[in-house]
Amino acid sequence: MKEFQVGVIRVLTSDDPDFVGLHGRIIEEHFPGIRCVSKCIPDQWEGIHSHELEQIAVPKIVETAKSFAGVDMIVVSCADDPGVEEIRRALPGIPVTGGGETTAALAMKYGRKIAVLGITDYAPKAYLRMVPDRIVAVARPEGVNSTLDLMTPEGKANCIRKAGELKNLGAEVIALACTGLTTIGIAKEIERATDIPVIDPVLAEGTFACFESVRKQMNG
Repeated sequence: MKEFQVGVIRVLTSDDPDFVGLHGRIIEEHFPGIRCVSKCIPDQWEGIHSHELEQIAVPKIVETAKSFAGVDMIVVSCADDPGVEEIRRALPGIPVTGGGETTAALAMKYGRKIAVLGITDYAPKAYLRMVPDRIVAVARPEGVNSTLDLMTPEGKANCIRKAGELKNLGAEVIALACTGLTTIGIAKEIERATDIPVIDPVLAEGTFACFESVRKQMNG
């Protein structure tokens, strides 16, 4: 059986190929039969943590998407889905998704009261579009203002602490709103600490890629 090829776009610039390929490797590890090719956009060293940075990033994301050759699907590995709609218009016929809409879709399965935990004080667009009436809180851990802040012991500890506060607010499920939280592997730790489901955006992306691979097989 031919492997299903997924182009993964990282929105945080890095010169480290292991870092750039991390999300793709996580998808490959959990979803056999999927092969990921990962690229990062240029000159976005802090990633995307504001609407202004998103506007700067979108054209780069679209150009990166166009640079993939022979992929069956494109994933923008960011919970705010920057450039997803623009790529769909630019590359009709290729399935495209992002970490936001996939996470929101899975969160609906696990509870009616959804808490959003990320690196901004606002929820990603897909969450507001898909589950606006289910969001009980949107939270950013203390001292965390960008993806880079997550990669510190303090950032990680504050994420777990904030998740406990979200559970106390009545959350039945926590939807992570930054793929940088996947990078630090925190979903499992939050689940242990809170005993409620946590939706990891990169695994959510992989779930939808898996479905697309099955769909392609069925359609020949």
